[in-house]
Amino acid sequence: MLVGVPKEIKNHEYRVGLTPAAVKEFCSHGHSVLVETNAGAAIGFTDELYIEAGAKIVENAETVFAEAEMIVKVKEPQPNECKMLREGQTLYTYLHLAPDPTQTELLVKSGATCIAYETVTDKQGGLPLLAPMSEVAGRMSVQAGAHFLEKAHGGSGTLLGGVPGVAPGKVLIIGGGVVGTNAAKMALGLGADVTLLDRSLPRLRQLDDIFAGQVKTVFSTVDAIEHYSSKADLVVGAVLIPGAAAPKLLNRQQISAMKPGSVLVDVAIDQGGCFETSKATTHQDPIYIVDDVVHYCVANMPGGVARTSTMALNNATLPFGLALANKGPKQAMLDDPHLLNGLNVHKGMVTYKAVVDALGETLNLNYVEAAAALNA
Repeated sequence: MLVGVPKEIKNHEYRVGLTPAAVKEFCSHGHSVLVETNAGAAIGFTDELYIEAGAKIVENAETVFAEAEMIVKVKEPQPNECKMLREGQTLYTYLHLAPDPTQTELLVKSGATCIAYETVTDKQGGLPLLAPMSEVAGRMSVQAGAHFLEKAHGGSGTLLGGVPGVAPGKVLIIGGGVVGTNAAKMALGLGADVTLLDRSLPRLRQLDDIFAGQVKTVFSTVDAIEHYSSKADLVVGAVLIPGAAAPKLLNRQQISAMKPGSVLVDVAIDQGGCFETSKATTHQDPIYIVDDVVHYCVANMPGGVARTSTMALNNATLPFGLALANKGPKQAMLDDPHLLNGLNVHKGMVTYKAVVDALGETLNLNYVEAAAALNA
């Protein structure tokens, strides 16, 4: 198979779909790889390293999209990239379609087979291709929150860890999954006063054991969210419904009741955000202020630590990518129900129900079960 790796074009996005090491794996299995020039240069993966790994370097994305049978990316394709996709071609990347009618419509029109990293599953019911970026984003959420709590950046001037004689800052984490757990690790490491909310009692028990009681675990209700957010210096939104739009956990009134200079970090922004006042921002312009509360809603947070993120992501995506190339997309997905769960769009059909639930009326979409679509 001819695999293509275009350069990412979102604002301050330096990650790349395949590392040179991953390219070498594809080539060792008899596949060919096209890489757009300088696709990984910003994080130390030079064209020379890709050539040594067996790739062919091409001058532009148009060539990659025109020639490759499978496109491997990191972020969702932008409109001009969507328009370069074609029927019979496979796209393997993050998609986050539920809050994005424009991308969904363009992918449906393309006729391409579109596999979303974020909905591929594993035997434990987890999301193995989302997990590494969730780990990064969870850790970064506290790092970013601590930075923007500084007075010069619009925050209250609170040091999360405090100092002897001064109480530490209060961190509220809503959601006890991969993002929330990693956020709690970072916040606890800084010496903050950490409270974590989740709706699963078994998960709260696990977290209580993991953190040996150092993190306060509380069952998540509307009242609990309202109570703890009003006292927090930093609130991290870490909820996820796989493939679906994120639920809104804090409304405008509750946000206006927060302490002036407190910070909201919305890690769910890729899925539409979990705060009513959330809107996507970029690494170039990461924050805005609503009712004296700083909002950090960068849609590609892990892109800020692009080298670490790229290597972590490739570790997870490579086995599935090789299966798609070795067997062909249809057979690979029919052989692996977990990879099949990643199929969101195929030949103009939407094959992930949460996307249809979110956008069906807007775009007049009908849900087609993934295996049925592949066999159509």
